[in-house]
Amino acid sequence: MRDVRVVYRKYDEKLHWHQWMRLLGEDQYGVWLGAPANSVSQRGSEPEVTHSQAHVQLFPRDKWFTAIFNDEPRQTEIYCDITTPVEFGEDVFTMIDLDLDVVKRRDGTIYIDDEDEFADHQVKYGYPADVIESARTTCDWLATAVATEEPFLTAYKTHLDKIR
Repeated sequence: MRDVRVVYRKYDEKLHWHQWMRLLGEDQYGVWLGAPANSVSQRGSEPEVTHSQAHVQLFPRDKWFTAIFNDEPRQTEIYCDITTPVEFGEDVFTMIDLDLDVVKRRDGTIYIDDEDEFADHQVKYGYPADVIESARTTCDWLATAVATEEPFLTAYKTHLDKIR
């Protein structure tokens, strides 16, 4: 297994979240990366954040989101970022974070986060109409899919087992 650099940027190309993760494989849902407990990530040039639990991340091909699946006991079970489709380099995966997030708590609660930021950035960065439409359509789909469809139900659990 090799390590891959994950780089999220904002629409103005400013560095957002980034970290190194282990390549776990690819299936019909996309490419899976994992990070063991005590791995680190960083937002821009802010101090690193240490993650006490393992997590895996799904990078679908040609879709407008990425998904993080957190190990127990973390309260957030699934965290989906609405993004531009991932650009898959040999050692770096990059995408543009489009602000909207779909979050599923471990108790089953699902909510959409950062709609205010999405609205502000549409104006600030001049998101094109097709980007706004793709982001909103994906967000609306995910708000239901995280509770009803794979890979959000059980498929991710085998990848979590690999990285623990």
